[in-house]
Amino acid sequence: MVTDTATAPMAETMPGRALRALVRVLDLGVLLHPLRMLNYYGYAHVRPRRLIEMGRGVRIAPNVSFRHGARIALADGVQLGERVSLWAGKTTARVTIGARTTLGPDVFVTAADYGLAAGQRIVDQVMTERDVVIGADCWIGTKAVITAGVTLGDGCVVGAGSVVTRDVAPGAIVGGIPARVLRMRD
Repeated sequence: MVTDTATAPMAETMPGRALRALVRVLDLGVLLHPLRMLNYYGYAHVRPRRLIEMGRGVRIAPNVSFRHGARIALADGVQLGERVSLWAGKTTARVTIGARTTLGPDVFVTAADYGLAAGQRIVDQVMTERDVVIGADCWIGTKAVITAGVTLGDGCVVGAGSVVTRDVAPGAIVGGIPARVLRMRD
């Protein structure tokens, strides 16, 4: 007897493939995941965004994450790229961004740090909150991190992937980890 080996294995596995696909689709975790995503979107974007002090012409990607929106201020023409995170402090520290400033994708700005005392779990320590001020007409490159207490002067540029831990003068171009002045915008 001659069998067609090219189609025989396909015919035998088609019901098995369909069944495996159906099991994956009907998995309870898969079915509940969209609800978890909606919940996250609500508390990380929609609800805090309503509390933000926002100027005219602000452009915000739909997947930007905010914490403590009442302490975030965005001036006219600010642009926030995909997956930007702006985290103001829980109690006092603010994040303020000046007019016409652009934050590239995956930029992280935080106005609070955990304590570092020995003998105590990090998450149990009191957070230190300090305002973050980003001036007007700045450009913050992809995946840059701006830490608590930093002030970026007007017109400065932060290179992609940089970690800014100190104040930056107006018009400075900074890069690296930690960020340092590379040159001035003259």
